Amino acid sequence: MNETVLQLKDITRTYQQGEVTLEIFRQLNLEVKAGEIVAMVGPSGAGKSSLLHIAGLLEKPTSGTVMIAGRNCSELKDDARTKIRRYAIGFVYQSHHLLPEFTAVENVVIPQLIAGKSQGEAKKRALQLLDKLGLSHRGEHRPAELSGGEQQRVAICRALANRPLLLLADEPTGNLDPKTAEQVHHEFLHLIEDEGLAALIATHNLELAKRMHRMINLQSGRLVAAI
Repeated sequence: MNETVLQLKDITRTYQQGEVTLEIFRQLNLEVKAGEIVAMVGPSGAGKSSLLHIAGLLEKPTSGTVMIAGRNCSELKDDARTKIRRYAIGFVYQSHHLLPEFTAVENVVIPQLIAGKSQGEAKKRALQLLDKLGLSHRGEHRPAELSGGEQQRVAICRALANRPLLLLADEPTGNLDPKTAEQVHHEFLHLIEDEGLAALIATHNLELAKRMHRMINLQSGRLVAAI
């Protein structure tokens, strides 16, 4: 049986707005195992991005426990949380956030150098990932020279560069036209499966969500349905 990579236990998140307490969600529980791709759907403002930030250790819940590969990360100090994000978690956002002055290869190499890999090892991994997404011929191009779909493919490669255990994606094809989104989504899922990651992907696209292994619905502060 595949191990549980992400486990959220009784996660509650509230915000204080003056004298009013706003509850985003309460006592949410979720497990994502290695090799499993889970789609998270729900209306805008339901808290999907906030839940991804909590799962990715970018934000702390008001209460509850976040477990990454069996380790309780809820009470860790910031430097320890940063280290886990660097080595165990990959992020893909709706906007690619590529560094404009660097080539596609360099954008995938840089996070590996930060993690302590050698230049040669980092470039080899970058080229392998870019090749898997059909970008081997675009490696020396800067982001401005790439199409929107190509830029997002590079962002996906960057997220996977350090071989994370967990991939978190927030509307990864949301800025692309339907045809390009379809193609990138297909390649994205194939690459995740090939890497054997646990993945939690927030999306508004129900047709794409249905192609993942499992779909959860975040609505009115709760996971109200799982398909």
